[in-house]
Formats: sequence, structure tokens, C-alpha cells
Amino acid sequence: MTPIRIAILGYGKIAADQHVPSISGNSRFELVATSSRSGLGVGRTFTDWRSLIRDVEGLQAVAITTPPGPRFEIARECVLAGLHCLLEKPPTAGLAEIAELECLAQAKGVTLFTTWHAQHHATVDAAARALAGKRIKSMEIHWHEDVHKWHPGQQWIWEPGGFGVFDPGINALSIATKIFPGGLFVESAELQVPANAQTPIAADILFSSPQADGRLHASLDWRRSEGEEWTITVETSDGDTVRLEEGGTTLVLNGDAPRRDDGPGEYPDIYRVFVDLIDQRQSLVDVAPFRLVADSLLLGRTVSTDPVHG
Repeated sequence: MTPIRIAILGYGKIAADQHVPSISGNSRFELVATSSRSGLGVGRTFTDWRSLIRDVEGLQAVAITTPPGPRFEIARECVLAGLHCLLEKPPTAGLAEIAELECLAQAKGVTLFTTWHAQHHATVDAAARALAGKRIKSMEIHWHEDVHKWHPGQQWIWEPGGFGVFDPGINALSIATKIFPGGLFVESAELQVPANAQTPIAADILFSSPQADGRLHASLDWRRSEGEEWTITVETSDGDTVRLEEGGTTLVLNGDAPRRDDGPGEYPDIYRVFVDLIDQRQSLVDVAPFRLVADSLLLGRTVSTDPVHG
């Protein structure tokens, strides 16, 4: 079977560390080109993504790994060019944009795939099965890390559309929306915004759900100085405890021995799904985590905090 010719638009750290090896490890793809402002990349390299999609012969698919701000324009032009599109998370800067892209992809008959890499663990699937049909007593999310480690010197995260702490926090919300056995809604939020920024460095969120009997809470914080805390703990009303640790890669059920993810890994699994969607000429557009971010920003109370530096 002839491989699908794919390009990466937005060649940065996540593309180099995750997308390139995952594409290279999947025999159904051939990575033929990349674009970046610096001109760095693999295959044929471009500084202008428009030139890439125009000039690369036989191109069939793209992975768009730019910051979210420009993704709508890029994805729209790619869909109009008949290219299958994989979008890094969050898929666009606004909900209306992804809705427009979904309609356009359907009209053009191409695949549109909104990826949430934290969902792609066998342990997350197992947690969802353990909670299926249950009533929930409580849920506690702690997503704490150091912004200077994960986004060193990157100013776009503090600008409108940059998402702030929701850039990593949306990973937690993507897991929560996958494993929670019912609708999940933002009840209230407190957003701590640095005095010199437009987006929050921390967020404290309370959720509600018809499927829950108690407190549903998330703490997102970019000010942790040592290590990371990426945990989700759910207690059911009938006494079970489901805990995901290390960003979803480890599952602990009812205090038993931890179970590590034994799947292919987040990004290899993303590209496995992308192949299946292309073969079936289907799209997968999941905006549930995105809606929780939007509702947190709509309903949240803003509190000014210390300026962010570096």
C-alpha cells in the first residue's frame, strides 16, 4: 500500500520530539516536508506553509502543530486544498473556528482530526471503563507544573488566545471529559492573572454534573517549582476509587498496585487513529475539553497576581 504523503506545518519542539518519530514509526505515512519560520525541519523544508502546500507534489495530509492562533487560517487553506488535517491541541483559538472547519471538511470530503494526546493511553481507557455507569461522589484534579520549564521564554502564552495555564490544563480536562460518566459543566472559576499578562497562570474550577453527588474540582497552576503533579482522582458513590497519575500514564484502582500504560504511546496512537479516519473518510472533532476552557473564562472571576518574568 502506497504511504500517505504528509507534511508538518509548524516545526518546533513538539513536532521534533513527538510528531516526527511517530510518523516515521508508522509505515502508512511518508513524511515529505516541514515548514517553520526558521526553515528548520526534515524532508523538504519551507519558511512559508503556503508554498509547501502549493509546491509539494502528491501531498495528501498535514499535521498542524503551530500555536493555536494561526491554525484556523492554515487548516482552512489545507482543507480547501483537499488535504486531510491533524490539529494539535487546542485545535484553534476559538470554538466558532473549529465548527467552521468541521463543516468545511465535511463538504470537501477530507478528514479533520482534533487530537487530545493525553487521552491516548490504555490507562485512560481503563479508567473510563471503571467509571462507566457509576454515580460520582467526588473528583479532584491537580495539574501543577513549572511554566519556565515547559514554555521557556515563550510570550504568546500570555497574550489573548494563548490560553495561559489552560494550555497544559486542557490536557487534564480532555482526560476528565473522556472518563467522566456523564455531562460535566463549569459551575464557577477563579482565574489568577499576572499583572503583566492577559491569560491566567492558575485556575481554580468547580464543576457540576447530573451524574455527581459531591464536589468536582480542578486546580491548575503553572507556579510549581519542582517536578510536576498531574493527577485525577475520582471516587464513586458506591465506594470505588479511580486515580490517574503522571498525566494519565499510571492507573490505580481502589488502592491496588499501579498499572502503567502498556499501549504504543500517545502520539503513535494518534497517528494510528489518523490513518483509520483517513481510510474511512471520516472526521473526529471533539470540542468537549475546549468548551470547559471557554466556560471557565466566561464564568470565571479574575484576580490579579504577581507579574510573570522570563
